[in-house]
Amino acid sequence: MQNLGRSVLAALALIVTATAWGVERNGFDLSDALAPVAEIRGGGPAKDGIPALDHPAFIAADQADFLAPDDRVLGLIRNGIAKAYPIAILNWHEVVNDRFAAEPVVVTFCPLCGAGMAFLATVDGRVLDFGVSGLLYNSDVLLYDRQTESLWSQIMTTAIAGLMKGRRLTMAPVAHTAWADWRQRYPQTLVLSPETGHQRDYGRDPYAGYAQSERVMFPLRFKNRRFHPKEPVIGVTLDGHAKAYPFSELERATTPLADTLGVRPVRIEYDAEHRTGRALDTTGQEIPSVIGFWFAWYAFHPETEVYTAAP
Repeated sequence: MQNLGRSVLAALALIVTATAWGVERNGFDLSDALAPVAEIRGGGPAKDGIPALDHPAFIAADQADFLAPDDRVLGLIRNGIAKAYPIAILNWHEVVNDRFAAEPVVVTFCPLCGAGMAFLATVDGRVLDFGVSGLLYNSDVLLYDRQTESLWSQIMTTAIAGLMKGRRLTMAPVAHTAWADWRQRYPQTLVLSPETGHQRDYGRDPYAGYAQSERVMFPLRFKNRRFHPKEPVIGVTLDGHAKAYPFSELERATTPLADTLGVRPVRIEYDAEHRTGRALDTTGQEIPSVIGFWFAWYAFHPETEVYTAAP
């Protein structure tokens, strides 16, 4: 009987431990999460184990001799200021808290999803700065804001847990392109300096070979094998409608491409040489979109339409 009592107590202890583990990861309370708790996973690093850049330094384009013409960058222009963020640096930091004049902006990159996105960092009139939680949902980075410790899904653009749960970030158009392309477009661009204050080998790609592999490192809520998992797509959402424009389809099409998303006409521009593209409305205004891997877009948008080039 005594042994039975011990067994029951041990089982209860395991249940309590499992329950606590189930609602907390890396110190974040997930009990109110918008995503299934079991699908929010630790990526390996602890909270801030991947250090965000909070005081980024920039150099002139002609000083960026560490960049080759075909090196990938995220390019952002706001308030008349152009900046390039090399993927070689973002691979190691994933988040840059920056300002364009007085406007706070956060630039993010998820190496596992190939997704580079920029957001206005003011939410409900409050300026937020962000770090890397060390957690993933659908293999995509979960950011956290330091003001409220809320967790934000990059691709969902939404806080999924914490005081900010349900709030959305406003996307800023960002170019995911080759350095040669961005520099040609904006010769006066500033470039994120590799002098970050952190000891990282920015000349080494910690994800070498990943984009070519069919392997996805973490479980996904939704899967679709229509394309190679790492097929780059331009993902666009507009008025509740989502559509993916796979590069392999755009390469067979004549661009600019006139299309519709829901009832809204859009124009898709694709640059095969620099492996980039963007979406615009009828006035020529850029619609914020994301270039990322097919598997990641589908995991968050299983209802997505998919552009297919005419035979």
